Amino acid sequence: MTVAGPGYARAMTTAPDASVAPPLPAEPVALQRLESPIGRIEVVGDGTAIVALAIERDGLLPHDELDVRPDEVTRRAVAQLEEYFAGERRAFDVPVVLHGTAFQRAVWEQLVELQWGEVISYGELGRGTGRATAGRAVGGAVGANPVPIIVPCHRVLGANGVITGYSGGEGIPTKSWLLDHEGIPHRVPAGPADPAPTLDIPGTESAA
Repeated sequence: MTVAGPGYARAMTTAPDASVAPPLPAEPVALQRLESPIGRIEVVGDGTAIVALAIERDGLLPHDELDVRPDEVTRRAVAQLEEYFAGERRAFDVPVVLHGTAFQRAVWEQLVELQWGEVISYGELGRGTGRATAGRAVGGAVGANPVPIIVPCHRVLGANGVITGYSGGEGIPTKSWLLDHEGIPHRVPAGPADPAPTLDIPGTESAA
C-alpha cells in the first residue's frame, strides 16, 4: 500500500495474510546503526525495504554481535532518522515491509496514517479495526510494531493523553522524549509503569 499526505509519503507493504506472522531471516540482509538522543538505534533491511528498527535498551541492541552491513535502503533510513532527530524532518519516505498477523497489520496500517504531532487513542484504533472493545489486543499490536518511529506507534496515547507504555528503548521515558520532540502534549504516569500497561479501552478510564 502507498500512504500519502501533506509533506508525507511512504510505501508500506504488509506480509501476505496469515494468522501467524511469517518468520524473518535469522540474520539481517542489511544492518546499520546510528546514535540518537534516545540511545543507539539499529535499522534492519531485507534488501528492498526496512523490516525492523530497534532502540537501545540497557545499552544493548538485538544484533550488537554483528558488524554493520548497510545498503541503499538502510542508508536512506538512517539519514532520514538523523534529520528527524535534528528537527529537520517530519515525515519518512523509505520503503517498509511489516510482518505480522492480520489484526496487527490492521492496526499498523492506521499508524502510518498519523502525521507529525497527531495522536490517536487505543480505543480509536480498536474502532478502526472493527473491534471497538479490543483495547488490550490493540495495545499488544501497537507494542509489537517492528519499525517504531518510522511507523509512529509513539503517537498512540491512553485516556486523557496519558502514556500507558512503550516497548521501544527505555519505555515511557523514550516515548515521552519522542512526544516532546514533536510538541505533542501528554501525561506521564505518576507511579512505576505497569509491565502490562493499562490501555485506553472504550468505556473505561485509564488508570494512570
